[in-house]
Amino acid sequence: MKHERFSGQTSVRIRARLWPVEWRTVSLILGCYALWAIAGLLYAEAVWVSIPLLASTVVLHSSLQHEAIHRHPTRNPVWNEALVFWPLGLLVPFRRYRALHLLHHADSRLTDPYDDPESFYLAAYDHRRLPFALRTLLAWNNRLVVRMLIGPAISAIRFLLSEIRLPAPRDDGDRPSKRQAWGLHAIGLIAVVAVVHFGFRMPIYAYLGSVYLGLSLLALRSFCEHRWAEATGGRTVIVERSLLGLLFLNNNLHLVHHTHPGLPWYALPHAYRTRAAAWQTINDGYVFRNYREVMRDYGLRPKEPVIHPTRIER
Repeated sequence: MKHERFSGQTSVRIRARLWPVEWRTVSLILGCYALWAIAGLLYAEAVWVSIPLLASTVVLHSSLQHEAIHRHPTRNPVWNEALVFWPLGLLVPFRRYRALHLLHHADSRLTDPYDDPESFYLAAYDHRRLPFALRTLLAWNNRLVVRMLIGPAISAIRFLLSEIRLPAPRDDGDRPSKRQAWGLHAIGLIAVVAVVHFGFRMPIYAYLGSVYLGLSLLALRSFCEHRWAEATGGRTVIVERSLLGLLFLNNNLHLVHHTHPGLPWYALPHAYRTRAAAWQTINDGYVFRNYREVMRDYGLRPKEPVIHPTRIER
């Protein structure tokens, strides 16, 4: 796979020289905002059409923010941020998402409850300190049906608590950037809420419901993205096919993305198909044909324990 990694990075560099702007992604970004506006304006006439469409745009917009973090659709991070900055999903400032997600891409630390900001595991020491009711809730949250129902609320609470927690002395330098991220987010949030309230004539609670539905769909994607494994490659999933692939921007082929984070979303399926057997060997067969298979296996059964298999304490 060393040769594949090199060839993948080389193809990205060539693409950057020849096509500095990925117009497919730009078009998708503009289409996402247009669909968001149409869905919002439909609220007064067809609420049951409006809410699912808004939820879909929340999912797609999150996926587009993920693309921007990885330097798409341009090689200019300022332009990329400007294109996807608006917080349709309300909760996470783009710059905080970018900072935390890039930490997550240190594959050698994937799933570590202290080093991977996107890990669902807890160290044994932290788990023992939790009240019994909370330990029980987290155990149930490792079932896909429950994750989609209450997972967005749990993730939101965990994220907000981590953001307001005082940083360790060594992290004090991050404080100004965090404040700036939240300040910019507040500006975007005011604009989005204003459009929802005055433009769409939509109650804020209804928009919150559509956002929660969108986060539930994102929980379907993230539920099985990673697991603990001794081999780094075995920690990242491949979900081969999905009707939600466009909304997820092919991030269901998650191992391919982690191996070649510079590849744009539309290049991932070809990169997987040309070496499917090799990819499945690399991740020790951590493969699902589709999300129906994930639901069948783990809808009501825990995928794994909450406690990280090797992390006892910090």
